[in-house]
Amino acid sequence: MYSVWFWKPSDCLTAVVQTQQTVMVKVGEDVHLSCQLMQTKDVLQVTWQKDLPEGKKNIATYSEHFGQTVNPGFKDKLEFKDAGLKNCSIVIRKVMEQDEGCYLCLFNTFPDGSLTGRTCLQLYELHEPILQIRASNSTEETVVSCSATGRPAPTVTLNVPQQDLYFSNSNTVSVTNTNTTVTVTTTAVLSGFHGNGAQVGCAVRLFSVPEIQVFKTIPAVKRSDDDSTLIIVVVVAVCGCVAAVVIVLLRQKYKHSWSHRDSEMHEMAQATNKDTYEPILTGDM
Repeated sequence: MYSVWFWKPSDCLTAVVQTQQTVMVKVGEDVHLSCQLMQTKDVLQVTWQKDLPEGKKNIATYSEHFGQTVNPGFKDKLEFKDAGLKNCSIVIRKVMEQDEGCYLCLFNTFPDGSLTGRTCLQLYELHEPILQIRASNSTEETVVSCSATGRPAPTVTLNVPQQDLYFSNSNTVSVTNTNTTVTVTTTAVLSGFHGNGAQVGCAVRLFSVPEIQVFKTIPAVKRSDDDSTLIIVVVVAVCGCVAAVVIVLLRQKYKHSWSHRDSEMHEMAQATNKDTYEPILTGDM
């Protein structure tokens, strides 16, 4: 669980009840709310309330006589962490949007009445950023875009570790989603790129919560789809031409070989016929 506490500067010195002024917690996590009575008083009961638009509603109480009591509707959501008449704290499980708001802890004393502390719970969301890289018309420029969704709106920053690279023409657009989260997209042109496989980064910040960073390497070979298609067409055409020339040469060689062989066989046949049918002359005739 990660929570951020904001204290009033004077709380530790003058407040009778010491508590967090604002607590920020990530959606879906547990949050710890505490109150401490800084003076010695005769406390009869400690009461926790939620400040709603229609009024304050009791959610839990503690006394030495009755012990810990969580009101119906909150038993699966809330439990005591430290139960005492001077130091009392509760845990709200799996905080959701409906849990956001201000909570009061009341130390019911005799004869001074109620001494109250107030803590406001604020939720945040911060999702993993999406970093995209695409080629531009220039061989030394690349378009880099990073999007992050959070509540409230996060800060999105593009960066490059290499000193010879720089961003220009930066543009940021924010879109509010139906679930009250905000998607922030920052786009910029990275200049000075020479195809050396440089890295670009995206940092996402939200209040004092830990920063999220992602990095991506620019492909060393930058080639658009049109260029790749043209190269493939040229290679196929060249291969086709070479194959056609080879086939023609082979056919001509094959034809010449058979013509030469037919000529030789024809001459041999004529010589054989001549020897066979030539008449034999004798001296008696």
